[in-house]
Amino acid sequence: MQFFSNKFIGFFSELELNNNREWFNSNKDLFTNFVKVPFEVFIETVINKIREDDDRILITPKEAIFRIYKDVRFSKDKIPYKTNVSAVISEGGRKDFSSPGIYLELSNKGIDFYSGVHFLERTQLQNLREFISDNLDEFYVVINNKKFKRNFGEILGNKNKRIPPEFKEIYEVEPLIANKQFYIQKKMSAEKLLSKNLIKIIMDLYHVAKPLNDFLKIGIQ
Repeated sequence: MQFFSNKFIGFFSELELNNNREWFNSNKDLFTNFVKVPFEVFIETVINKIREDDDRILITPKEAIFRIYKDVRFSKDKIPYKTNVSAVISEGGRKDFSSPGIYLELSNKGIDFYSGVHFLERTQLQNLREFISDNLDEFYVVINNKKFKRNFGEILGNKNKRIPPEFKEIYEVEPLIANKQFYIQKKMSAEKLLSKNLIKIIMDLYHVAKPLNDFLKIGIQ
């Protein structure tokens, strides 16, 4: 099934050049018919496919999808609209940044697929670091898997400049212990966005990322 068309790509290409309320309002039908509704159907389909694998994913598309409207109240950047659509598919959806899941961002440039965890509370981060330290061999099996390396390369994330003393020894062996975030990313072209196999593409990446997410899920508890 093809969810998106060239009109999706064209809308965001034009929005980049005309990011103002007048242009957006005059193209609201284009946004609704070729961006908003197809994206909702797409995300609902992804949620349902993931639920077949993980019955804890009970969120609705509304709970997963971010608004295209930017909050400019406290920002110097007053551009009113995001130039992409995005969603978080995890146990808590877009309001949950600490549960392992996937984040999808679609634009005229293509698809950004993210997975892992982007925000961890202090206790969760401490727990995860201890878990990695105690299960380093298992961690290496996950991140050195050939499919994982081919699709995602390495784990990304901001790092603490200072780490607790108890992790200094393990840090010398594995610098990822200093990470505050543990996420992975894969960029895909607009050609993939228009593919009739888009769900398979996303689900294949979901399954490649799953061992890392399972490891993180246990570790942060």
